[in-house]
Amino acid sequence: MKHLRIGKRKAYMVDAPDPVAEDDWVVIKIHAAPLCTEYKLFMSENEAEGVGHEATGEVVEIAQPGPLKVGDRVLVSPSVGCGVCYLCQQGDYIHCQSQAQKYPGKHSGGHLAQYIAKPAHLCPVLPDDIDYIRGSLAGCAFGPAFNAAKRMNVTAFDTYMITGMGPVGLGSLTVGKFRNAKVIAVESLPYRQEKAKELGADYVLDPTDPDILKQIMDITNGKGVEKALDCSGNEKAERLCIDAVARRGDLAFVGENGGTIPISPSGDFIRKGITLHGVWHWNLHDFPEMMDLIRRSPNADKLISHIFPMSRAQEALELCAKHETAKVILKPWE
Repeated sequence: MKHLRIGKRKAYMVDAPDPVAEDDWVVIKIHAAPLCTEYKLFMSENEAEGVGHEATGEVVEIAQPGPLKVGDRVLVSPSVGCGVCYLCQQGDYIHCQSQAQKYPGKHSGGHLAQYIAKPAHLCPVLPDDIDYIRGSLAGCAFGPAFNAAKRMNVTAFDTYMITGMGPVGLGSLTVGKFRNAKVIAVESLPYRQEKAKELGADYVLDPTDPDILKQIMDITNGKGVEKALDCSGNEKAERLCIDAVARRGDLAFVGENGGTIPISPSGDFIRKGITLHGVWHWNLHDFPEMMDLIRRSPNADKLISHIFPMSRAQEALELCAKHETAKVILKPWE
């Protein structure tokens, strides 16, 4: 099979052995593979293959009877989980603590490939009315956004501030509007600002404006936002979420940040009474709701800005690196 090798501003297809079904792992022919943070690897001085963590595809091989059969159209979830611990059993496999112990020396490979092996329980079957391209939005386009909004119970009574209008932030905006919240989008890049407006943001604010906190307080009549979500992983954006959220409000961090931010447990959390959620991905038990979101949201398709053959991955990643895309999806067989 072919899969992508990425790094040093290069992306190209390389040969790799076909995966084989064994135990409860199945082999899936990938039909749609969205790009996510791979542009960071693309721009780095390192090279890697077996990358990517989002896909939809068709089951082509099984090793034993189980929940899937050959021909099933499935979502291919990111990462792996043991399938038996309490976290996996309640659908939060993404937080499974025993992944490394359960799969020593074995991995599912990257999703930016023509085939992948994956545990069957991590591949829910797509409804007949949702195709591979739209189904792939259940990866990082909607996954973290869906879980954050659900955990914070974002509703029509809320002003919902989202910082960072990359693909995850734009997905969060789409979810927020689907739940009828008033949404404040915070973004500095013109392409993303315009995309946020297209997707229905009630306000689009520039985080480089020194008066941004005052603007947020003016919008909310001095109260602050009931719900806040950072999708940027930027320290200043995370700090803004803490400062802008109302007393007894909720905020969630989705954007990865390897650094630290100054936090006062008393002033920021205890006396304001706010709740902070760490959100990585969504709970698999919510799959029917996720499919209904993709099916019913009037803006779901607008999240997809580009579809490329995987043979044009170089062009796709160059575009992602310019931050002038929403969700970009590759087709491995073209």
